[in-house]
Amino acid sequence: MPHPDGGWQVKRDGNQKASHRTDRKVDAEKLARPISQHQGTELQIHGKDGAIQRSDSHGHDPNPPKDKA
Repeated sequence: MPHPDGGWQVKRDGNQKASHRTDRKVDAEKLARPISQHQGTELQIHGKDGAIQRSDSHGHDPNPPKDKA
């Protein structure tokens, strides 16, 4: 998500402080993905306006994709 002082931050939901801060969004996403996979959490990628652009579930997905028969 965007950092209030500029750049991008990696931050777990509910935490006040970011665990990482980068200049580029792509770098923040590269740092966040393995953290999310290791912790089994949902990764949410935010745009400059703070809105969620996309999510990737790395844990228990309450709405898994349905197999097409």
